[in-house]
Amino acid sequence: MYYSRLQVSCDHDFLELIMAEMGEAGFDSFLETENGFEAYVEMEKYDKVQLQAIKDKYSRLTQVQFFHDRIEKQNWNEIWERNYQPIIVEDTCVIRADFHKIEKVYPYELIITPKMSFGTGHHETTYLMIKNQLQINHQHKRVMDAGCGTAILSIMASKLGAKAVEAFDIDEWSVSNGKENIEVNGCLNIHQQLGKLGELTFAGKFDIILANINKNVLLDEMNLYKEYLDDDGLLLISGFYTHDIPDLLRQADLYNLREAGRDEREQWAALKLTHTTIK
Repeated sequence: MYYSRLQVSCDHDFLELIMAEMGEAGFDSFLETENGFEAYVEMEKYDKVQLQAIKDKYSRLTQVQFFHDRIEKQNWNEIWERNYQPIIVEDTCVIRADFHKIEKVYPYELIITPKMSFGTGHHETTYLMIKNQLQINHQHKRVMDAGCGTAILSIMASKLGAKAVEAFDIDEWSVSNGKENIEVNGCLNIHQQLGKLGELTFAGKFDIILANINKNVLLDEMNLYKEYLDDDGLLLISGFYTHDIPDLLRQADLYNLREAGRDEREQWAALKLTHTTIK
């Protein structure tokens, strides 16, 4: 049996969007690559019209390349498991799938099986978020995880002692995958829902807001982060390049949010933001 394979080279900011739309067009297996991702489906079992519409749409929005071929059926799970290795963050937290066997004991262990969702620790921005969470006091704090993906940041917050975590994502697959990961990790204080920040309602403010999304969403939602952030709260954001930092800081300044720290890894960045004291 042969499978159709579509190799997509694109900017990281568009990767999740394109992958989600291709899932709706019929592609059912995905593998992230250095420059984008590969999508697979049984030969011809996809919507060709919808796929062409996706190509046309994103070709107008960003630099993207599509290469279509066919390959013989393989054991996708075996290939994926062979290439998906555990991640160690600051020699303090191990991020692994349920099939990994780890001999060394770390202070924190996150069991994350990503499927089609994003957030395994492999991407620099997720690594940066986890690294910085380890430096933040979560004890008895109320936490928001905006665009939660696999729920990895929510799970980290819960294991760091958060009182309650509100997690949400616009992608149904992510919410389903996040629920599985939350249950596997035994984090009962995480409430998860489908939707985006501007459409959801939350009672009260948050001590910590986590947002690992992309530059454009962060810019658009900065006012909402400010609205939901407690006066003494901390906003931790990532999902953008180091050269995007000035744009994020300018937008943050409009809402009296100031830089409290930054971190960088392989041209990707994370920012800590807090309320500016107005005299």
